[in-house]
Amino acid sequence: MKKNFLVIGLGEFGKSVAKTLYKNKATVMAIDSNEELIKQALNEGILDEAVILDATDEIALKNVVKDDFDMAFVSVGDNIQASILITLHLKELGIDHIICKAVNHTQGKVLEKIGATQVVFPEESMGEKIAYSMLHPTIIEYFKFSEDYFISEIKIPKSYVNKSLMELNLRHKYEINILAVKHSDGKMNVTPDPNVRLSQDDLLIVLARENTIGKIM
Repeated sequence: MKKNFLVIGLGEFGKSVAKTLYKNKATVMAIDSNEELIKQALNEGILDEAVILDATDEIALKNVVKDDFDMAFVSVGDNIQASILITLHLKELGIDHIICKAVNHTQGKVLEKIGATQVVFPEESMGEKIAYSMLHPTIIEYFKFSEDYFISEIKIPKSYVNKSLMELNLRHKYEINILAVKHSDGKMNVTPDPNVRLSQDDLLIVLARENTIGKIM
């Protein structure tokens, strides 16, 4: 069964959310007061339905949001008052899962108190990501798995070429778990043979503490 998502605000963040959801076969409805943003999203074919609407208008929002939505994204974080009002309206409409974009932690705390299930800080996350990539140039992609652990996609260090995972013994030496090996043809081996030797173009998908990644660079 397809999941139904509501995205309010089609700025860069909201548009990215809508596009990703739609690409993964979810049903997406978007709301924005900017007609141009709505037209652009529809022309790009990244959602099922879009409505030009001021979502801070409680009555107008209730008239449109009649179906059951599994989750709503409020991506109007730059307008603090609007994000608070919209979150309140969605809570009253019975939407249980509301993810809100915020520009600072004070706004985030307010949104959580009035009903936001989760608050995200895209600018902060992007800044952290860029700084981390500068510190660790061999890391292609990563995300925070928990407070202490990261899942990272890293390039094979030269010293690892033609060595096997068994020889490297990263789990024992550094408490680094190899989740998969990604080959140059794009194929992902999620059950890598510990005896197969790594090639220069292979990538490792690893689970490790943040302070241990630098040890294998």
